[in-house]
Amino acid sequence: MSSIKILSPQLANQIAAGEVVERPASVLKELVENSLDAGAKRIDIEIEQGGTKLIKVRDDGHGIVEAELALALSRHATSKIDDLQDLEAVATLGFRGEALASIASVSRLALTSSAEGNTNAWKAVSEGRDMDVDLQPAAHPRGTSVEVRDLFFNTPARRKFLRTEGTEYNRIDDSIKKLALSRMDIAFSLRHNQRAQINLHPANTQLEQEKRVADICGPAFMQQALYVDNDRTGIRLWGWMGLPTFSRSQADLQHFFVNGRCIRDKVVSHAIRQAYQDVLYHGRHPAYVLFLEIEPGDVDVNVHPTKHQVRFRDSRAIHGFVYGTLNKALAQDRPQDHLQEGEMAIGQPQNSQQTEWLPNQSTLQFPSGTGQPQNASSYGQFPSTSQVGVNTPMSAYQSLYNTQIPEEQGDIPPMGFAIAQLKGIYILAENAQGMIIVDMHAAHERITYESMKTAFDNQGLVSQPLLVPESLSVSEREAEITDKSSEIFSQLGFVVERAAAESIIVREIPAILRGSEVEGLLRDVISDLLMHGSSERIRHHINEILSTMACHGSVRANRKLTIPEMNALLRDMEATERSGQCNHGRPTWSQLTLDELDKLFLRGR
Repeated sequence: MSSIKILSPQLANQIAAGEVVERPASVLKELVENSLDAGAKRIDIEIEQGGTKLIKVRDDGHGIVEAELALALSRHATSKIDDLQDLEAVATLGFRGEALASIASVSRLALTSSAEGNTNAWKAVSEGRDMDVDLQPAAHPRGTSVEVRDLFFNTPARRKFLRTEGTEYNRIDDSIKKLALSRMDIAFSLRHNQRAQINLHPANTQLEQEKRVADICGPAFMQQALYVDNDRTGIRLWGWMGLPTFSRSQADLQHFFVNGRCIRDKVVSHAIRQAYQDVLYHGRHPAYVLFLEIEPGDVDVNVHPTKHQVRFRDSRAIHGFVYGTLNKALAQDRPQDHLQEGEMAIGQPQNSQQTEWLPNQSTLQFPSGTGQPQNASSYGQFPSTSQVGVNTPMSAYQSLYNTQIPEEQGDIPPMGFAIAQLKGIYILAENAQGMIIVDMHAAHERITYESMKTAFDNQGLVSQPLLVPESLSVSEREAEITDKSSEIFSQLGFVVERAAAESIIVREIPAILRGSEVEGLLRDVISDLLMHGSSERIRHHINEILSTMACHGSVRANRKLTIPEMNALLRDMEATERSGQCNHGRPTWSQLTLDELDKLFLRGR
């Protein structure tokens, strides 16, 4: 074994480059982050051959003075932190002082800058071979340009791991879009092989921000997204979350930012999955663009050299805040939020003014062997002729119901009035915008399920003692967290005690879980408590049982419904949380506007 020696600066930088410089996209990310930290308002990017031949980033930030240009290319040189206190509350994106030195060690790098108040610009040139910096005068407006040419020219082994030009460009495109989402107040442009690819103007108003999100994530996302904004002391979560009906087969449209930094975090991901679990189809992934703003001292961003991961000081509070915000937004989203008169602002569900159309507190039920729903008298108004904005109902419908209703447009309920039943499966209804189609089983399943959950919550969890207490062997760490979380288990209907250093005893379980496989469920709950500090598994399991019961207790296909029954179902949909999806995540209704119907039949052409 050779003797111990200090590594040369070049080799040390190349080792650091292995952590920071994975591919052209990672180079671009570091350079753009430096521009953002420099106060740039516009960032122009030019790349060639997927970034392997050239990456050029130009900004209009505050620039670098001549005396500090060479120093900027040195390892562990930065203007962003001075002491440990700064490191514990990082407020910038790049702060480790490794990026430029690492990039220069595996490329031919030129750094040109003109600082504010200086009449002259200077250019620093460095190549990976010897790391010497050559300074020379240059012409440049206020700001900085960084050119990175021939990436990995002196490390051919690393160059072999690069993918095709198209693949590397796609990585760059994805990186730029994430950065453009993180700072909507900045203008971005991107050219690839002399061709313009991206040109984004600053977005400061909410409407401009929604347009930028639509440009990056696609208009379909914004058309099916909810805007959320929840603020409490020292923490804020805002942004856009896709409706469950806009789920994805892959987790490819998920953007989460903490203080402007795009991150991947297990605590956050777990909280978001839990918020969607009651409305998302099995195996599908939610789409979202969300921003978490917290005090810099409450999050540690110095976890990994790429800065993709963070560590929260109070992860349990963050988990609860994210879950609670998103879960509440999904619960409050109802059909009427998407059925407003006129055009709805992108991503902005409106709140309908509902009065007599809301059902009384009881939920509609269809008793077997009867043709009328319970409490059907609560829904006694049906359309007649001469309504403003609604076509004249069918003559047969008029003859059945000779009831007068107010003629004001606002008195038409969001889901409209039932007209007919199709194939014993769908309800056809007419509202102010056109035609509503409702999957009656899916809709009634959600209504029944939400009613059962509410009743279950009001009655509380009834515990049932086990005739023979069940003993489980666990690790000492698992036994400790179980002992400390006895109050949590009690709230969930369990009585669990620590019997020994590596053993626990289950004495009581929720009555509704009788016959379930309790051991596996408890082990999963303990695992959640260890990892996240909380667990929703027991409640989720209870909800699964209630969902199954609701499915079997809901109106089935081919069940003939009367017009009052159908209208009562529509009114309950307007009053029920999460009624846009059934218990399995499938949509319960769809709208065809009059304009869409006209297009089908080429009317007006």
